[in-house]
Amino acid sequence: MGEHIGFIGVGRMGGAMAGRLLDAGHTLTVFDVSEEALRPLIERGATRAATPKAVADAAELVFASVPTPPILQATALGADGVIHGSKIKTFIDLSTTGPKVSAAVAKALGEKGIEGLDAPVSGGVKGAQDGTLAIMVAGCGENRFEALRPVIGILGKLFHMGETPGAGQTMKLANNLIAACAIAITAEGMAFGIKAGLDPKQMIEILNVSSGMNTATRDKWPRSVLPRTFDFGFATALSFKDVRLCLEEAEAMGVPMVVGSAVRQMLSITNQMYGPDSDFTAMAKVVETWAGVEPEPVK
Repeated sequence: MGEHIGFIGVGRMGGAMAGRLLDAGHTLTVFDVSEEALRPLIERGATRAATPKAVADAAELVFASVPTPPILQATALGADGVIHGSKIKTFIDLSTTGPKVSAAVAKALGEKGIEGLDAPVSGGVKGAQDGTLAIMVAGCGENRFEALRPVIGILGKLFHMGETPGAGQTMKLANNLIAACAIAITAEGMAFGIKAGLDPKQMIEILNVSSGMNTATRDKWPRSVLPRTFDFGFATALSFKDVRLCLEEAEAMGVPMVVGSAVRQMLSITNQMYGPDSDFTAMAKVVETWAGVEPEPVK
């Protein structure tokens, strides 16, 4: 018999994760500001809630997958936030919202007797659909982590980041910075080779068996850049937000981010040139435009 679980934020990532919980036999109460996002889950038997508070009135365990720190704060602590729910006992933030916000939310919820955990995820929409996400859980002890494993483990591979709220967020920001860096530097190397007359498909084949191989050459270029679809599944605005959060945290800690600062600027330019809803692989188009190259689509 499945649990009754709440899920707030059922866009591309959240919707896929919520769908896996339904597949596993759990009952869901869901909330999202988008009716279009809610519809597939409602059609599968999930119950629509009018507010985050209503979700927390219905379920003891509530997940959230939202795009920005302010939205998380409103979801958790706002006038209609889960903090005012009558049934909730545990709130798990799957979003990338940064360690400061995560710790503040956990503290406020804790004062109301609600357990607040951060469990940011990595692996993209495909990982969410397949249940292969990396999930970085923080804010609880080992015993509690193991008790939650049967449910959270439906979504992917779990990593216990310790009892400090926000530790999962720190790990996620480091990951997303490195992933964005890989796209930016691959864009430069590829534009360099293409302008010199090299074949882009062959370049990627060589890079992927050479020391230049990275997540961008392995995944992003074959799936989204070479075919010119630029649809890997992560918005430029979200990548820009994550890198900006990482650099802000690093600056406060006294950690230099020389390369990261350049990547933040690249994402800012991509955001301006192609819009916040563009895919973060559009960084490649920025460099190509500056270099004066326009590769043909490669299947």
